[in-house]
Amino acid sequence: MKVVLAEKPSVARDIAKELHATSRKDGYLEGNGYIVTWAFGHLIGLKEPDEYDPSYKQWNLDVLPIIPEKFGLKPTGDEGARKQLNTIKKLFKQADEIICATDAGREGELIFRYIQIWSQSTRVPFKRLWISSLTSQAIRKGFANLADGHAYDPLFDAARCRSEADWIVGMNGSRYFTLQFGGNNTLWSIGRVQTPVLAMIVNRDHEIENFTPEAYWEVHTRYRETLFKHQNGKFISQDKGDAVLRKITGHDLLIGDVQGREEKIPPPLLHDLTDLQKEMNRRFGMTATRALKAAQNLYERKYLTYPRTDSRYLSSDMKPGIPGLLEKLKAVRATEIARLNLQRLTFTKRLVNDANVTDHHAIIPTEIVPRTGGLSGDEAKVYEAVVTRFIAAFYPHCRKQVTTVLANSNGEPFKATGRTLTEEGWQALYPHLNRKQPQAQKPRSGQARNASGAAEALQQMPTFQNGEHGPHEPELKTLQTKPPPRFNEATLLQAMETAGRMVEEESLKAALAEKGLGTPATRAQIIETLLHRDYIFRDQKNLISTSNGRHLVTVVHDERLKSAELTGEWEANLKKMERGAYAPRQFMQDVITHIRGIIGRQGTGTAAANGGFGPCPLCGKPVIKGREFYGCSGWKDGCKFVLKASGFSVDINAGLATELLHNHASLTPHLLTVDGSPVFGKLHLQKNGTVIYKLIDATSPGPQGRGGAGEALGICPACGGTISETKKGYGCSNWRNGCKFVIWKTIEKKISPRRL
Repeated sequence: MKVVLAEKPSVARDIAKELHATSRKDGYLEGNGYIVTWAFGHLIGLKEPDEYDPSYKQWNLDVLPIIPEKFGLKPTGDEGARKQLNTIKKLFKQADEIICATDAGREGELIFRYIQIWSQSTRVPFKRLWISSLTSQAIRKGFANLADGHAYDPLFDAARCRSEADWIVGMNGSRYFTLQFGGNNTLWSIGRVQTPVLAMIVNRDHEIENFTPEAYWEVHTRYRETLFKHQNGKFISQDKGDAVLRKITGHDLLIGDVQGREEKIPPPLLHDLTDLQKEMNRRFGMTATRALKAAQNLYERKYLTYPRTDSRYLSSDMKPGIPGLLEKLKAVRATEIARLNLQRLTFTKRLVNDANVTDHHAIIPTEIVPRTGGLSGDEAKVYEAVVTRFIAAFYPHCRKQVTTVLANSNGEPFKATGRTLTEEGWQALYPHLNRKQPQAQKPRSGQARNASGAAEALQQMPTFQNGEHGPHEPELKTLQTKPPPRFNEATLLQAMETAGRMVEEESLKAALAEKGLGTPATRAQIIETLLHRDYIFRDQKNLISTSNGRHLVTVVHDERLKSAELTGEWEANLKKMERGAYAPRQFMQDVITHIRGIIGRQGTGTAAANGGFGPCPLCGKPVIKGREFYGCSGWKDGCKFVLKASGFSVDINAGLATELLHNHASLTPHLLTVDGSPVFGKLHLQKNGTVIYKLIDATSPGPQGRGGAGEALGICPACGGTISETKKGYGCSNWRNGCKFVIWKTIEKKISPRRL
């Protein structure tokens, strides 16, 4: 008897139909020598620390790090999940052969192998079904080419190491930072990927909020309705700009060299999951989780190929089937496909590239085409995007005529640039690209960003003759540098894809993709985890850190735990492991060494001496703690910085000291005692170590708390702080400092009104 395990019931039904296993039983389908059963995603997980040793139930710094000699497995989920798990176990025990038919990727492999190990069925022969779509043809072909299960042992090694590494970093890091810096029952959650991603958001927010605009000036002029700009670019002195303006006023603009060239823009690469999520977020504000859910639903409905892919190419063996696929897609995009000669399609290296296809090829439509009106909402948008991108891949380049005109006015050089669309090519499928102004290349922090560059690139220019001249309209434009934009899901996904390095060039992105944070399948969940734990919040499309998130990044001194590049290196090693090119033992040893270093180097007192609580405001050396105060570790070299361990009746503990040293202010308000009276305010650290306070107006918008920036609803009757709304109630924003006042929204299953 052959037992097939699918990841979900819906997939099991599709497989059972092709195998003619149609007899329904309790938890499986049977027939034709096969039994097809299913999981509900992850049914097995790693044991909790106290399941190895009951003493670990009590959180204690002295026992950290907790490193099990051998990781144990346990069932997860509700009663229904456990019942199904026992059914699988019974079937595995009776099987002559097991076929793994979970999703063809790292997590799918982990789901199967954990069940296989837990059910003690590792000695039963097993094979692997590896398919990229759930169409009948793909399933039949997959079963005709089953691989030996052990051929995927390297993939399981990578999946297991990822799971165990996340356990080691998450369990130990969360316990350590909670015990050291939590206080007042605050639980700090640390993650191997989650923490570097949070640090990227926090650092971007700090960069924006601490940004100081700088004025600069540009000399522009208009001649024959065309914008010309002075070739010196920006002037940092208004006087110099004024001098140029006076010099050219009243003098003609003389046209010099006129240069033209053709710009060819190739079709965009096919979608991988991350690129699809970015497009959905940019165009529709769709979250990464929603985009993944829609793509997964379309995959399970057989309309799209496997969505959790990091490839943007097709393999060469797919070429013969492409004309037939496009023929099928005429049912939904007849006009666009009619422009293609299906018998003479061009397959470029940007489309077919075996070297860039590993586990799965790019996301493309299947030959199963939804009926008219059969899709709606997110699924319709995702399907339309994938189909359009697939058709566009076979369209010709978009061609534009780029004209550069050099000019001169009384010895001052000017230049105008314009683009004229000469052949739409693939952009005919994307009319919104021609309606929108193109975005100028995004500058680094502190650089100028304004609309004139985009307007100049967009302008359609008249025909200029070398030597012509005439009056023009010069002006001095006053502009300001602007900070970088907030992260949104599209830009955050790109930063995760390239380990924090913001690049636009496709070839560079491909080179960095090996070292991205997380995988295409996990990035959406990482964002949702940060939102769920109130470390970030959404403000329209933007993702902004809360005071909780900022506090956590502040108290994590060890830069390795916040390093996007280091975590990207780990992900690169996991990908090498999938190919059998990196030893699991070495990876796990690196992770264990990493967490031991964090716990050994961070802490209070002596443990903090290596990394300190933060940089000294006077000399930059680490600040350490003595018996009664915090002081600079460079005191022997003459640094006089001292920070007292209390101020205005507030205990400046390790966490608060770290906040003050890194942010020069407390992130949340405190209940202070000033001249014997209680007041509510934030502490601010001066360079010499003096702590001052700034009062908080309880009627103004409240501080960013557990759910981000909340509206101040009133004054806390317990401590005088501000009351703001959270997901589950109305609580004091001074909760971190001990105030426990809260009014729950649901009391005895009744919803309380919003009245304070």
